[in-house]
Amino acid sequence: MSAAIEVMRHHRSIRKFTEQALNDEQREAIMASAQAASSSSFLQASTVIRVTDPELRARVMALCGNQAYIGSAAEFWVFCADFHRHLQWVPEAKTGFAEQLLIGAIDTALMGQNALTAAESLGLGGVFIGAVRNQPHELCDLLALPKGVIPLFGLCLGYPDQNPEPKPRLPTSLIFCDNRYPAQFDEERMQRYDEQVQQYYRTRTGGNKNMSWTGQIGETLAKEARPFMLEFLHRQGFCLR
Repeated sequence: MSAAIEVMRHHRSIRKFTEQALNDEQREAIMASAQAASSSSFLQASTVIRVTDPELRARVMALCGNQAYIGSAAEFWVFCADFHRHLQWVPEAKTGFAEQLLIGAIDTALMGQNALTAAESLGLGGVFIGAVRNQPHELCDLLALPKGVIPLFGLCLGYPDQNPEPKPRLPTSLIFCDNRYPAQFDEERMQRYDEQVQQYYRTRTGGNKNMSWTGQIGETLAKEARPFMLEFLHRQGFCLR
């Protein structure tokens, strides 16, 4: 097994960090690794905002549900899909298509995953923050994001101050298919996975959480998440056609 595969297979989200800062060499290596990710049509439709000002970080944290690790991590970066930059150099470029939202989101997600994997290979840890989309209008104003730019997720990075177990993933046979989508799923295997997740949560929380994976789906998808998102995308110039 290669070292890269070992790093990726042992990923855990880290939410407790020491006070140790990253050095310039580490940070530059992570940035370079992020930029090395694949880019659709070489559009490079991403921008990353590194939030270093403590007061600004605190205000961003407040918009993200006051998740304490946003403030305590050595680094906090906001990953954005960005077509504003393209219009600065090529004003006649046509933007606003739904496909461009997918391109920007995919390119930026690939960059984020590269960044986290690179950080983990250096002995660091991190966690992605989807809550940057909780109050996107306010976050855009706070970070001065112009039309054509949308925040997709944040990333906390730093030296881990905890050692959680990796969260169990779905069985490979339920994710990877040969040639066609399966007509039906393996119910027995799904039930075993539900039990595995339930045991993971019980162990991780000292018995305070007793939730299966399908139970978690039921809770998460019981209502529409962030119903304001389409209006926000339109305001920022995305999904107009």
